[in-house]
Amino acid sequence: MAITIALAGNPNTGKSTIFNSLTGLNQHTGNWPGKTVANALGRFTHNGRNFMLVDLPGTYSLFASSLEEQIARDFICNSKPDATVVVTDATCLERNLNLVLQILAITPRVIVCVNLIDEAKRKGIELDLRKLEDLLGVPVVGTVARSKKGLEQLKDTIEQMVSGTITLKPIQVAASHAPDGSVAKSAAEDDKFIASIVQTAEEIARQVVSIRQAEPHQTDRKLDNILTSRHFGIPIMLALLGLVFWITIAGANYPSALLADWLFWIEDRLSGFLMRLPNPVWLHDLVVLGSYRTLAWVVSVMLPPMAIFFPIFTLLEDLGYLPRVAFNLDYYFKKACAHGKQALTMCMGFGCNAAGVTACRIIESPRERLIAVITNNFVPCNGRFPTIIALVSIFTAASAGVLGSLTAAFFVLASIVLGVVITLLISRLLSLTFLKGIPSSFILELPPYRKPQIGKVIVRSLLDRTLYVLGRAVAIAAPAGVVIWIMANVLVNGQSLLAHSADFLDPFARLIGLDGYILMAFILGLPANETVIPILIMSYLATGSMLELDNLAELHKLLVDNGWTWLTAVCTILFSLNHWPCGTTLWTIYKETQSWKWTWVSFAVPTITGFFLCLIVAQGVRFLGFV
Repeated sequence: MAITIALAGNPNTGKSTIFNSLTGLNQHTGNWPGKTVANALGRFTHNGRNFMLVDLPGTYSLFASSLEEQIARDFICNSKPDATVVVTDATCLERNLNLVLQILAITPRVIVCVNLIDEAKRKGIELDLRKLEDLLGVPVVGTVARSKKGLEQLKDTIEQMVSGTITLKPIQVAASHAPDGSVAKSAAEDDKFIASIVQTAEEIARQVVSIRQAEPHQTDRKLDNILTSRHFGIPIMLALLGLVFWITIAGANYPSALLADWLFWIEDRLSGFLMRLPNPVWLHDLVVLGSYRTLAWVVSVMLPPMAIFFPIFTLLEDLGYLPRVAFNLDYYFKKACAHGKQALTMCMGFGCNAAGVTACRIIESPRERLIAVITNNFVPCNGRFPTIIALVSIFTAASAGVLGSLTAAFFVLASIVLGVVITLLISRLLSLTFLKGIPSSFILELPPYRKPQIGKVIVRSLLDRTLYVLGRAVAIAAPAGVVIWIMANVLVNGQSLLAHSADFLDPFARLIGLDGYILMAFILGLPANETVIPILIMSYLATGSMLELDNLAELHKLLVDNGWTWLTAVCTILFSLNHWPCGTTLWTIYKETQSWKWTWVSFAVPTITGFFLCLIVAQGVRFLGFV
């Protein structure tokens, strides 16, 4: 039977790095029972003994003011792990000691891991770990998790702890109760306990920490004076965002083409194999031209951008910049009566809205978490970028000559900014209507800037984010291909079901600047937004299967021949920005909220917004006589 070890600590202490280093690939993630906060469980073996490592949510305290704090406290109190490793940051030990002392008030079976020793030395901070061990009365191990320094000693100490070979004399905090709810207490007693914890932490830090530099965090503060300043914070953020998207878009083109060629090479082999079998032609077409071809388009379009975007995003996270993004946008989200952390979940939505919805777990307030979930779809994911970029390039950048790429980049960035503005406006509207409430305050730590671990970041982002999201998309895209093929190939009175549906929708679609085929492409593209343009091409050419033209010039001619104007392009881009979430995102919303009600609300809110915006633009432009 495995020995259970809890891993606790403040955010940004390197706890996840220690967890990953100890467990390697022997780990899995899920949700705490009845909760939407992720847990991570991992196994490792040391000296022939099996250990189960439970990574608790990062928290500053065990007083249950947030879901993370409640989960960490309840696990330590109720599950009674064989030992609890508390990871602390050597560069700010005093603040981290608050959590250490709170856990020691619950259980004596504690090991203090002082991580980031190398950063502390670089900043002129020296620590007397033996003195700290004497004062706390529990083992203390210094580590540099990124280089795995001290991890073997940590494993040895864990084994000694569970074997009972370590004598424990934990410090007694001057208070009559612990934060485990075991003793009835008043608010005054809570304050007394917290005050004693803070006072004890300060006293211990004075004895074990010595600082050679007058200001050890001076470099970080100089950078923050620029990156979080009122004048430069937002422009720098937009510039970085534009750079990330430029790298993602430009870098994904070539591998996307190679992947598409390879997948369609497989299609030829699969087609040949099925043709040699005694199957009807319709079954071959259903499997190959319907299910497989849809799957191939989704993979070839989604995988390369995600494989570029998520590692870059994770690098910014590892560097310590993403909390600065939340800091810069916190003021605006507070004005919208939403939570500042929604800025982070919104950024995740740029890669994939399903991942952005999952990231909403970091928001403690259920009301504000729902606002973040409902509005996440207003920022375009990488599945909608191909549509936006293609239409911008055709109808805007084509006439700009040598400045075409810059013009296209400007309009794509403008569409992103529009998505952020709409997110704020709808968040405000929701907070004034059926999700009323006052925005909650939260502690936003600006962690020190750190050199990212590029190799680990790439592996982690590919495994934890890219493949996870792609797997969900594939599971929905394959059966969707069957539906699309049937719609395009089943004839009624000499006309396909797709054409009949488009004709039915056409009068309504033209009110919002589209046509019936465009609206049908969005409807059939619900399982995966990447399929909208291929479905539209298939519809206009009446080919019966999805395909893509060789270049944008051919696509431009096809669209113009079917009645497109610049207004059609603008309304299509607006509708792409503001319409129902894809099937993967809707399923993720249901899994996260455990409610079909909020799933339908998340479907309706962006859809109504998109119809309203397109109606205003289309009818306004026509009224003014610009088309």
